[in-house]
Amino acid sequence: MGDPHPEHAQPQADRIYLGWQYALLYPDPGPPPKRPARDDVVAEEDTAGQDDEWLRRARLQEDLLNRPVRIFRTFMTVVTAVILVLGLLGLLAWPLVLLGLVAAGGIAGICAYAIRQGNRTVDARVSQRRELARREQERRRREIAKAQEEHAARYRDWAEKKNRFDRQLTWYAVAVPDEIDRVDVAGGTLPGWSALITLIGATRLYSGGHLTVLDLSEGAIAKDLIELARRGGDDPLVWVLPVDLPRLDLGATLKPEAFADVLAHVVSVSEETSRDIGFDNAILERVLEVLGENATISQVTAALRALAQVGDPRDDMKFGLLTATQLERIGMLFGRGVADRVVIERAWALESQLRKLETLGTEAVRLPPARLRVVSMDRQAGVFGNRVLGTYVATALTHILRQSPASERPWYHTIIVAGADKLRGDVLDRLMDACETSRTGLVLTYRSLTPTVRERLGRGHAAVAFMRLGNAEDARVASEHVGTEHRLQLAQLTETFSSAVHGTGGFYTSTVGAGRPSQEEKGEGDLREDITESTEWGRHANTVAEGVLQRSREFLVEPHQLQQLPTTSVIVTHATAEGRQVRLADANPAILTLPKTTLYEFGEVRRAALSAEASEPTGPGERGASGERGTWTRDERVSSPGEPPEETTLPDVAGPEAVRPDRAPADPPPEDAPPPNLGPPPPRLDWRRRP
Repeated sequence: MGDPHPEHAQPQADRIYLGWQYALLYPDPGPPPKRPARDDVVAEEDTAGQDDEWLRRARLQEDLLNRPVRIFRTFMTVVTAVILVLGLLGLLAWPLVLLGLVAAGGIAGICAYAIRQGNRTVDARVSQRRELARREQERRRREIAKAQEEHAARYRDWAEKKNRFDRQLTWYAVAVPDEIDRVDVAGGTLPGWSALITLIGATRLYSGGHLTVLDLSEGAIAKDLIELARRGGDDPLVWVLPVDLPRLDLGATLKPEAFADVLAHVVSVSEETSRDIGFDNAILERVLEVLGENATISQVTAALRALAQVGDPRDDMKFGLLTATQLERIGMLFGRGVADRVVIERAWALESQLRKLETLGTEAVRLPPARLRVVSMDRQAGVFGNRVLGTYVATALTHILRQSPASERPWYHTIIVAGADKLRGDVLDRLMDACETSRTGLVLTYRSLTPTVRERLGRGHAAVAFMRLGNAEDARVASEHVGTEHRLQLAQLTETFSSAVHGTGGFYTSTVGAGRPSQEEKGEGDLREDITESTEWGRHANTVAEGVLQRSREFLVEPHQLQQLPTTSVIVTHATAEGRQVRLADANPAILTLPKTTLYEFGEVRRAALSAEASEPTGPGERGASGERGTWTRDERVSSPGEPPEETTLPDVAGPEAVRPDRAPADPPPEDAPPPNLGPPPPRLDWRRRP
């Protein structure tokens, strides 16, 4: 696996990027382990004070016990002295004196011996207690030293986890392979569509592809994409209909049969009935056969007026729309005098609808090729007129794709239809089939899940993306489609971005007329820098992301949650070989400018990290795959059941600091470093308070 960082990598052509997923490969290790309290000095002082108090009490108790013996010993000593004095004075015979001295002195000696034995007993008990205290102190010191060593090991392990957590990537690309034929986007707001289309279009253009945007939303959602393409060195072409209808040459090269089919579908858009358009197609084919190969819509409407006997055909002949020969042949198409009233009525209906397209291609000029083409409906025009124009562009694109050979590379040409729910179901079906056979990528966005949309949502080999669904019924259908058992992780940054940035607004500026802007300044095509400079999302990225904590919350895919999704949140689901995959992405293109974003998917980086970790030898002091230290194991956190690790090179998943030569990563302390727990005991931590 190559370099996962956006400043060193480019979008891959075989992937369709739909956003970025917030995920943590390594969990937060939490606060550092608490240092063991240095209570050995305090314990020694307390032990010394307790010993002095115990010694004082023991001496006092011994004195109390020996007090009668001392008094008796003193009395006998006095008696012995009196007997001796009486003997010296001659008042008492010496035999009696000797007998009295022996008796009284012996009793006094016995009392002194008893007192001495008591003192020796107290001294022995004091010595024994002090020896026990010394042994206890040595044991406590050994325990403290062992606790300090264990804390040092836990701290080194925590420092390694913390360093890895701080430097890891947090935003991973959410992409679908180019084998997917189509992406259906259900729900969403105009700012959300703007972010998604900017992301898809930018990654397609910067990977060397071509892009056509049909904007039926009337919200100028491709405005940022146009600025981004212009800064990247492209000259996008923008048609704003109906103002640019005379300069739109789409469908000018179609054959008469295909042109008749396009016009028949344009007429049918105003009729809500399921009437077969084959009769209208037959009328238009015969009219185009009379007019020739290069017939314009104004000539077609003139022929239809002549066929329906509306107005004076001499006016059309005067303006050069019809010739006398063509007028005569038109009158003979369905019999002399046009007796069939059904033909007259349908010709009149066709003419009334196609008049909205009479100026199509009347001022067409040769434009240089462009990799980005945008066809938009002007919000100032009527709703019905925009539906007619949108149907014409979609049907003309369908016939052009049907006539073109299949591309060698899928999604090399991508078509985005914003507001596809405004098109009829048969028009969408034909466009889907044409894109599939020509290997053209197709992205359809629907504002609401109408019955027509529900029938086609995810049909075939397509990926489905759900954005915010305001309608309760649409949210219920979407939750049933995804499955309510899925838990998705929503980043706080996504919610902050959605509330702070309201997307683009305003209107498109046509580039095909006289007011086409100058293309003097062109960038070098750096996607990350271009997003920062030219998009509304990128210009707010630094101010919005500053100070935002990297937190997230989980939620179930339930209807009320889908109604409260942030503007740029996209739930992407598509079928894989392992089953249907469901991921929550942020379509904000400014996520690419953040320092911890990668263009690789989370599953790829995770499998590479697990494979590299399994191949690393684990020593006695290291944490292996089994988690010998009793902490979490990475396999339990990030691996899926039954998912074998792939043999691939471990990418740098620690963040951009690890790949910058001017910034060395913070390594954990060496094994022989002194334990970081010296000094006074730390203050007591209160787990009830948030740091």
